[in-house]
Amino acid sequence: MAVVAFVTVFTRVLPFALFGGKKGMPKMIGYLGRVLPAAIIAALVVYCFKELVVQAASDRLCSLAAGAAVVFLHLWKRNTLLSIAGGTILYMLLIRL
Repeated sequence: MAVVAFVTVFTRVLPFALFGGKKGMPKMIGYLGRVLPAAIIAALVVYCFKELVVQAASDRLCSLAAGAAVVFLHLWKRNTLLSIAGGTILYMLLIRL
């Protein structure tokens, strides 16, 4: 329990210790902050649809419908959690019905 508490506090304090004070954030960290979210989303899309070809037709339609729902919800509401939750709920409902 103490190790978990220490690691939690350490990971919370480390950014302030490294980048706190009057010195600004390094340019490399700023660049990663701009680039990584899009790269992570692209990797997740590839991971989610990688087996689309070998799936049954009904599963393919469920996956594509859920993916389209995520895109629609995100463009409509601009809320990442709503988009992910909506797509997941729709996918779970479609594969069960």
